[in-house]
Amino acid sequence: MKLTNVQIDLFAILISLFLIITGVIIEPFSTKEILMTVFGLAFVIGGYAKAKEGILDTISNKQLNVEILMILAAVGAFIVNDFKEGAILILIFGFSGVLEEYATSKSEKAFKNLLKLAPTTALKVVGEELLEVEAKELQIGDVVVVKNGDSVPSDGKIFKGSTSLNEQAITGEFLPVEKIEGDHVYAGTINLSSTIHVEVTKNPSDTIVQKIIDFVKEAQEQKTESQTWIDRVEKYYVYLVILFSIMMMTLPIIFNWLPKEEAIYRGIVILVVGSPCALVASVSPAVLSSLSNAARKGILIKGGSHLERLRSIDTVVFDKTGTLTEGKPKVIGYHVLQINEELFKNVVYSMESQSNHPLALSIVNYFSQATKVELETKESAGFGVEAVYEGQTYFIGRKNDNEITTDNMKAFFNQGATLVYVYQSERLIGYIGLKDTLRKDAIDVIKFLKNNQIETMMLTGDNEFTAKAIAEELKLDSYKSNCFPDSKRTIIEELNKDDKHVMMVGDGINDAPALSLASVGVAMGDGTDVSLETADVVFMNNKLSHILSSITLSKRMKNVILQNMIFSISVIVLLLISNLFGWVLLPIGVIFHEGSTILVILNSLRLLFK
Repeated sequence: MKLTNVQIDLFAILISLFLIITGVIIEPFSTKEILMTVFGLAFVIGGYAKAKEGILDTISNKQLNVEILMILAAVGAFIVNDFKEGAILILIFGFSGVLEEYATSKSEKAFKNLLKLAPTTALKVVGEELLEVEAKELQIGDVVVVKNGDSVPSDGKIFKGSTSLNEQAITGEFLPVEKIEGDHVYAGTINLSSTIHVEVTKNPSDTIVQKIIDFVKEAQEQKTESQTWIDRVEKYYVYLVILFSIMMMTLPIIFNWLPKEEAIYRGIVILVVGSPCALVASVSPAVLSSLSNAARKGILIKGGSHLERLRSIDTVVFDKTGTLTEGKPKVIGYHVLQINEELFKNVVYSMESQSNHPLALSIVNYFSQATKVELETKESAGFGVEAVYEGQTYFIGRKNDNEITTDNMKAFFNQGATLVYVYQSERLIGYIGLKDTLRKDAIDVIKFLKNNQIETMMLTGDNEFTAKAIAEELKLDSYKSNCFPDSKRTIIEELNKDDKHVMMVGDGINDAPALSLASVGVAMGDGTDVSLETADVVFMNNKLSHILSSITLSKRMKNVILQNMIFSISVIVLLLISNLFGWVLLPIGVIFHEGSTILVILNSLRLLFK
């Protein structure tokens, strides 16, 4: 069995501890050379990992770090014949390093689990045979067999069979989801029931699970503003501690304030107690713990900087369809003008069947008995679908309130419906009414935001009547109707100019420009690929209430980081002042200094829970 780095380092610490205990036992009747050998071995074995890390980082970054400070302090202790103190210093420093490494691995666990989601092989159907192939080699249109207990190798739709899938790794939901023929399935989800045949609809490199993996890697590499600040401080602070230590070792001797041995001893103590170990550990474990906590709930945050910005949000802007509403509108009726009704239904059905927009899917289901005709469509995100049939240009989409002229239209609007207009060569030939339902948690989310003095706004392509009805039902602060992609982008730009810290929540291609401009862009998990890539945060299980969770988590993380920083700086200042008066012995300084580091890490681990 291969040992992990944490296990190897812990084994070295245990050997070092054994040698130190041995040294303490034989100290009364041993020579200086024997003690130097025993404690020296404890020093080398216990400090090797940290010394190697410090030296390599120093060479790589071309600057000293806290590991070098501790090594210098231990070497200094040996120089003044305090072998035991030097060995104990390295032992405690090494142990705190093991604990920090464990804390980091613990907080990264949710991320590392995500990295293992996608299976590496798949059972591909080739004629009458099943061939085991690399999952990354699958192509769109391939059919794979997923047996009970296996993971789905690529995004696709069920070609044959029915089953229940565990989608927890993707959505955060632990309850199995029933799937039948035609249903979409995600790579990385686990088949719980019976064998199914899945037709691949995406290249493995473009699947949702692969995007999650890419996002996770990006999140681990990103640094928060607090981390960047500490990195800058550490760069100069280490040299300041060394300078202060040298001054402590030389000035008292030059001016005869202290004996030589005492001055050198206090200078060594400064290297220990002045080291910013706890301060450096104040941020990273807290950020990783928070990101892991969020990932476990189905909130994928693409980096600590985005999580940090969430606490400053003062305005939340919502898309309507698929965000505030379920995104599964149903057709409640239609009206045909100046055209044969059969032709109207056939053209609408044929055009909308080539679109993946939620409204289009509902219309296709409603007109499923219509006859499909041959035509090619051109879709404009946020505007509609256009096609030419029998020499006539047809357009299906939403335009503006100028078309609202009839009592039939107003009757639809009074029901809270959205109208989709159908044109033939710029002439209105009919319209279709669709009605969506609010998400169950929408009202509670808006209430939470208002209670926290966060403004709420809705941007929708719907007409004024429908937008106003939704806004009043949710008690939103403001709304904008008849919004196209460019207008959504413009509104976010205007809010940014007013120094607003904006969270934009959306799910469609038309939301992508606005998501990219917001302080924090949030995409619903079943949104389009473009919105998932553009957003800073993804709600994998589509729960709007995750807005509350993510903002609360961001504030908790900031509080913990602030607690850690204040505590660690206070300990350093207190120990440095005490050392000036000779009140701090090296072992005591080590215990208080490394103890503060351990407490800071444990405090950060609290963010893994709740």
